Amino acid sequence: MSCLKVNLAGVTLKNPVITASGCCGYGREYDKLYPIERLGGVSVKGTTLQERQGNPPCRIAETPSGMLNSVGLQNPGVEAFLQNELPHLKSRDVVVIANVAGSTVEEYCAIAERLDSSGIDLLEVNISCPNVKEGGAAFGTSCTSAAEVVAQMRRRTSKPMMVKLSPNVTDIVSIARAVEDAGADAVSLINTLLGMRIDLKTRRPVLHNNVGGLSGPAVFPVAVRMVWQVASAVKIPVVGMGGISCWQDAIEMMLAGARAVQIGAALFTDPYTPVRVIEGMDAWLEENGVSDVNEIVGAVRPW
Repeated sequence: MSCLKVNLAGVTLKNPVITASGCCGYGREYDKLYPIERLGGVSVKGTTLQERQGNPPCRIAETPSGMLNSVGLQNPGVEAFLQNELPHLKSRDVVVIANVAGSTVEEYCAIAERLDSSGIDLLEVNISCPNVKEGGAAFGTSCTSAAEVVAQMRRRTSKPMMVKLSPNVTDIVSIARAVEDAGADAVSLINTLLGMRIDLKTRRPVLHNNVGGLSGPAVFPVAVRMVWQVASAVKIPVVGMGGISCWQDAIEMMLAGARAVQIGAALFTDPYTPVRVIEGMDAWLEENGVSDVNEIVGAVRPW
């Protein structure tokens, strides 16, 4: 058996497979299917300072090789997370990643301060969510605003901080460098691509929010390209996500430069996907004589 341990911003994961925020809730449902201790980490549902109801339905739509969502960060708020969800997660031997979002820099900072003394292992700062009309997306689309959020949060927390980047930008490399310079310990990418579907009968958008985030296999080549570009440009670890649905995808993403991977939309078609990815990755490494998974990180050989 090959060594699957990876170090992400000073935190050791037993393997490089993480369930993506928004697709695994707080891990309770998946814990009924298999021990979540088998995972490298769990990135919990996007958490805001106060409770949010999210967007009105319809907020999910199928697309060829993927799905659109405009859930809108529905969550119970940071206090409910700390009181009701974190204790359950901490009773399991799994790295807990708190995905956080806000409408203002002050909200991001308040969440960072509140979580600083908690039992979470990492912060994942969601400055890239395309589903909420205020906050989120605006911060992630410019180097200046992205760096400001990170710099202000850095002053208020000692937790390792991973910044989740949006693909809906002109130059994702520049934004990755900006958040690295501002104090980010890692970056994760990509979040969803902005998309839209229209109902031919009603001539209305399928989603009540009109637009939503596209995820699933359709976005995978875009994600691999962006991970490769960012990993080649920054010194901090990169976590790759976007359309990973099998162990071959995970290995491809790591060859592009990802230290770890997150699995999201694939959970909705097969909740056992993360376990299959871990098992398939281990088998591939052994078959190819690779003793340590870290050996394949960034090992792509460009022409």
